[in-house]
Amino acid sequence: MTSNEQQKQQTALIIGASRGLGHALVAEYLKRGWNVIGTVRGSGHSPLHELQAGADGRLLIEHLDIDVPEQITALRQRLEGAPLDVLFVNAGISLEADKPIGQTSTDAFLRMMTTNALSPMRVIETLDALVSPGGVIAAMSSGLGSVANNHDGGWEGYRASKAALNTLMRSYAARQSVSTRTLLLIAPGWVRTDMGGSGATFEISESIPRVVDVVTAQTGRSGLQYLTRLGETVPW
Repeated sequence: MTSNEQQKQQTALIIGASRGLGHALVAEYLKRGWNVIGTVRGSGHSPLHELQAGADGRLLIEHLDIDVPEQITALRQRLEGAPLDVLFVNAGISLEADKPIGQTSTDAFLRMMTTNALSPMRVIETLDALVSPGGVIAAMSSGLGSVANNHDGGWEGYRASKAALNTLMRSYAARQSVSTRTLLLIAPGWVRTDMGGSGATFEISESIPRVVDVVTAQTGRSGLQYLTRLGETVPW
């Protein structure tokens, strides 16, 4: 690789990349020739380390629990001077999905609201200055976060947390006096992961490459969008 090619090589930071959709995002960006920074919780071995072994030095693994604000600040300090082309916050959990909201425990609800809505926004607000003008800030939402499309209920605490994430991203977008970055909320579809379960509609391979296609296609467009893996607008 020439020095000019190295200078042009793009970098993506994937938050929550130890498994599932985040791990697949890292793999997809590596496949497309990007440099990637992926975060994992804790300091143990993860599937991401297996990707790193074959990444030719293009994958840096950072340790981050997004529910610990001090760790977000420390990550920001470690990445100082490392401009990003894409910041994609993927971290999320689902607890007590089979229970209606009145039967959902307070602990489960608070944990989902923290991990799925508050913490991703803390990450974005702390790291956004690292994203180059014209770059992308994306958060993994869900079709279940759509209030307009909620016709059947179910996954109620999780739905509420993703709707909260969507609302907070809209507030964040509204506070940007000059829109220099693309802002995206992505609904990847119901995907077969540990969280999505074996009965989900899509394999990871049917979702994540298309998600990356959407991020690429939207790069450079201003304003916040809530899109599916096919680039279709999701009703708020």
